Amino acid sequence: MFTGLVEALGTVEAIVADGPGTRLTIRAADIAAQLSPGESVAVNGACLTVVDRDDATFSFQAGPETLARTNIGILKAGHRVNLERSLRVGDRLGGHLVQGHVDGVGLIAERRPDGEWLTMCFSCSPDLTVEMVSKGSVAVDGVSLTLVDVNSDRFSVALIPHTLSMTTLGYKQPGEAVNLETDVLGKYVVKYLRNRSIPGTNSL
Repeated sequence: MFTGLVEALGTVEAIVADGPGTRLTIRAADIAAQLSPGESVAVNGACLTVVDRDDATFSFQAGPETLARTNIGILKAGHRVNLERSLRVGDRLGGHLVQGHVDGVGLIAERRPDGEWLTMCFSCSPDLTVEMVSKGSVAVDGVSLTLVDVNSDRFSVALIPHTLSMTTLGYKQPGEAVNLETDVLGKYVVKYLRNRSIPGTNSL
């Protein structure tokens, strides 16, 4: 479980084929020394397990499902990624509850600067927007954000200067892919209501 508050920006050091998946090595000296094999880290919002580390880098194994359903599969050496270690019991929950289970990939549709602030619009599947509401929460590349407008296949968020400087959203451009995770509460509400609409379905 995560909060959507990015702790550090890491740089992809290497990507190597590993069976049906890949081995991803990231350089982020600020947190590498604090990690141990077996720990969970959100990489662009996707929960991955640390399999090895040294003082400056750490590695993950990403399987076919992760590569197909997230933007982890299109990363290249030199790309920067958002990083967050898993939430501990007793930690402050400054963002919202993020599972690290990416629901789908969206595309940046528009950047609208307003001084040092920015409104960013994204396009995505209607299957995702049905789980979103204005003023609700969404995780974009692992960043906890508040939704502004939500349409059938598009939504927007307002980014403050701090978010722009501390996450990959500060430099990503229209057309680039982002990982999306909708609010877990929205998922259950939508599932419950869909089940109620199907005759003979037990919604409990």
